[in-house]
Amino acid sequence: MEEKVLASDSKRGSGILLLMLLVFLVPGSAQPPRPIVVAVIGGDSMYQVLPPGTIPALTNPEYLTGEDVAAQMRPEEPVLGLVVNGEAVAYSLWQLDRHEIVNDVLGGTPIAATW
Repeated sequence: MEEKVLASDSKRGSGILLLMLLVFLVPGSAQPPRPIVVAVIGGDSMYQVLPPGTIPALTNPEYLTGEDVAAQMRPEEPVLGLVVNGEAVAYSLWQLDRHEIVNDVLGGTPIAATW
């Protein structure tokens, strides 16, 4: 079975997240957008925090070999793993946190992996 792991499009996003938190925590800085209720399902409100299309999907993912991944990720880091027609792939959850969707072809089948 062929295995592949999504390559990073940048180093961990923690620095960006920290910067975003600092911007919103500094007195007098810009305020984050207010979430709006877009639906109520079973009594629970569903909120829209960002406008549609704000977070870009990964559309041409590049992959690393297992050796390269071992050098960049800790063994306990969670991934979203899929196998389609004998072809396996793993998408790192920290990367999906930044993109939320990967449009890909796996085992000859177009897929949309979402998180």
